[in-house]
Amino acid sequence: MGKLEGKVAVITAATSGMALATARLFVEEGAYVFITGRRKEKLEEAVKLIGRNVSGVQGDAANLADLDRLYQTVQREKGRIDILFASAGQGEFATLQEVTEEHFDKTFGVNVRGTLFTVQKALPLFQDDGSIILNGSIAGVKGFPSFGVYSASKAAVRSFARTWLVELKERGIRVNVLSPGTIDTPALDQLGADKQSFKAAIPRGEMGRPEEIATVALFLASSDSSFVNGVELFVDGGTAQI
Repeated sequence: MGKLEGKVAVITAATSGMALATARLFVEEGAYVFITGRRKEKLEEAVKLIGRNVSGVQGDAANLADLDRLYQTVQREKGRIDILFASAGQGEFATLQEVTEEHFDKTFGVNVRGTLFTVQKALPLFQDDGSIILNGSIAGVKGFPSFGVYSASKAAVRSFARTWLVELKERGIRVNVLSPGTIDTPALDQLGADKQSFKAAIPRGEMGRPEEIATVALFLASSDSSFVNGVELFVDGGTAQI
């Protein structure tokens, strides 16, 4: 029997990278998973790759109408949520001098506003003793040039967890933050990042793999972490510790 046998999970922005790897692992461990993505073709590819016990719902985590449609689908098909991985996020490089209103609004719109309402709108379907996992980043505690707005947005996500675990304690719902370091994903390629520089900053000497994030998400989603609540768990090869 898998660690998530019979559980219902929702994972946002799960068409590639860490979230897709997590969705695949959750299904392998017995969960039924709802995944979201903005692009229909990518979403369909992800559903096909996962293969079973999965539903894809097209939508943007920063769009409240899309979130309503997501949870209406979950309610109609399964009627409950046991696990939520609010994974949707985005970041772009911009120095302090280069930051624009559009850059700020886009980053905070997805990373902060989107995370807030993804969780809020899930609560009516949430089972007691469930698990909420928020997608953080080591950028929330480190100073990376040209990444100030993104870093601030992830610090806000970390703050949400501290408040929400107290607000949800009567229901036994745990809230934790999974904060990746540099993971070799398509999103990193889109940033145009210098991978060699990133590798040099990681004590392990190599970037993480999406599957290494998925196994930690499984830990936070399952009863293995029943006494873990409100933590920020860095999965980064040690980068945040130096």
